[in-house]
Formats: sequence, structure tokens, C-alpha cells
Amino acid sequence: MARGELMKKLLLNYGRDDEFRAVVEQIITEEEKKNNKVLARGLRKALDGLSSSTAPKEFSRLVPFPDDANEFIQRVEPRFSPEDIQLSIENVSLFSGLIEEYRKSDMIKRNGLPVRSKLLFCGPPGTGKTLCAEIFAGQLGLPFFHVKLDRLISSFLGETASNIRKTFEFARRQPSVLFFDEFDALARSREEGNDHSELRRVVNSLLIFIDQIQPSGFLIAATNLDGQLDPAIWRRFDEVVWFDHPDENMTRKYLINAMKNVTLDFDIEDMVQSTTDYSYAELEKICNQAKKLAVLARRKTISKKHFREAIRYADRRRMRIRKLTHKA
Repeated sequence: MARGELMKKLLLNYGRDDEFRAVVEQIITEEEKKNNKVLARGLRKALDGLSSSTAPKEFSRLVPFPDDANEFIQRVEPRFSPEDIQLSIENVSLFSGLIEEYRKSDMIKRNGLPVRSKLLFCGPPGTGKTLCAEIFAGQLGLPFFHVKLDRLISSFLGETASNIRKTFEFARRQPSVLFFDEFDALARSREEGNDHSELRRVVNSLLIFIDQIQPSGFLIAATNLDGQLDPAIWRRFDEVVWFDHPDENMTRKYLINAMKNVTLDFDIEDMVQSTTDYSYAELEKICNQAKKLAVLARRKTISKKHFREAIRYADRRRMRIRKLTHKA
């Protein structure tokens, strides 16, 4: 059956458990046939939990975008699973606790306790902050919305604070994961002497909005420049999650997972020491480049030469960037 017809049937049967399940089963079958394993697995997990107390959250109705906030928020369909990211033991424990809290939030609230829902992600570029937010939304069965800061930040006096208010109002109404990337662009320290007074007003408004909001899902802000955040920002978040470059063991796990669907004529362990100093974003580029070199050479296997050449590409790019950064 065409995807459009299945979606129509799904919406028409919302609230009618047996019919709704039957349509979801059809969609899962269709996605499995298309080899969309991550999506099919996510749908199956959500369906299995439909009869539990988390059902209203797993299948929450989407609130229509208010016209005045539509241009600032973009929905992104999660494409990845937990197998696609390597987290520290500390962060695995933290996210497990957050997921359990969310799924048992009614019980927590009945006891007069708050549920953690505002998270700040800090760490160097390429360490998995955005990817983690997307996977987190998928694990919770919540829609993932990305705030478009280039449109949110207005050049007109007073409009940026108004745009932030509209975005936060949407987060209050819609159970979701609302993600602010490059958060330092909004929450820059007011102590910097060269700041425009309008930016200080924006930070003041932002502090009030974060304080007052109790998201239906999660509010996640991410920054590479935590040292530039206003000091008053930190206490507004329930948790600060730190992302670092992967260690040797995490690098090993990443490489094994990234190369699991291709044939190698060498042991991936031989490459672990050579790539331990790289971020996840750089490791992804290296793996993809090695695969492309094999394709261009019309080889069915990836050789150690291909992989080493991909590392050289990454080293050259890194050196150029460091020179530019140092000059700046």
C-alpha cells in the first residue's frame, strides 16, 4: 500500500487501539521490506510500549506549528540508533536515568518532585552532541525539532526576544525534544564589554524563559564554546552533559560499527592507535573516504592503504584548519 494511504489510515484510527496497531504493523512491514531497519526497529519498540503507561507520550499528538513560530523550528526525523554512537559510561548512566524519569514522570510528579527536562550539552565540535540529541528523541518516541538560529536571531530591534518566546511556547505545548545548537550565539555572556545592549536584553529574556518553562518533553541546548556562556545560564539547566573526544576503546567500537557492512583485508585493530586522537565527525569522514577510495579503485575490499590514505586526508584538513584558527 502507498505510504500516503497508510499515513491517512494511521491518523483516522488514532485512539482505536486494535485498528491503530494493525496499521502500524503494516507500516513496519513496509519499512522492513525497504531495508529501513532503524526505522522499523524504532516503530516496533514504540508499538510494544503502546499498552504501557507511557503510551500517551510514545504516540503523542503533534501540535500544529503556530504560524508565527513555523519559520524558526524544523522537524527532523531521527535516522540513527544507539549503536551509531559511543558514549562514556558516565553519560550512558545519565541518559538511562533521564529516560526512566521521563517514562515514570507521572509517578514522580505525584510525589511532588520535578522531572529533569532541561539539558545543556557541552564539548568540542564533532563529539556527537547533535547526534546524541537525535538518538535520545528516537529512544523516547518523541518528535525531534531543530531550532533554526539563523532565522530566530533577527536584525530588528526587539524581535529576537519575541521569536524566542514563540519557540518556547511551542516547546511548552508540544511533547518533543527541542534542540538549540550553537546555543552560545543566544546565551553569550553579558559581561563582555563589546556586547550590544540588544544582546543583553536577549540574554535577560532567555534566562526568564528557561526558568519559567516546564517542557512537555525536553529542551536541549548545545555549545562548543561553554566558556562564552553567560554565568547565569548554568543553573537554569537540570543537567550539564559533557562530550569529549573518544578514548581508545570508544574509537575501537566506533570503527568496528562504521565498517561492519564492508569487507576489509586488514584487522581494524591495526588502525585504532592511528585514529585515537580524532573526533567522531573526523572518524566518520575517514571511514567514508576509505570506502570511496575502494569504490574508485573498483575493489570489493578496503585495504590498509585506502584507510591510511583517508587518514592522511583528515590530517591535511586538520592542519589547514589549525593554521587558519591560529591566524584568527
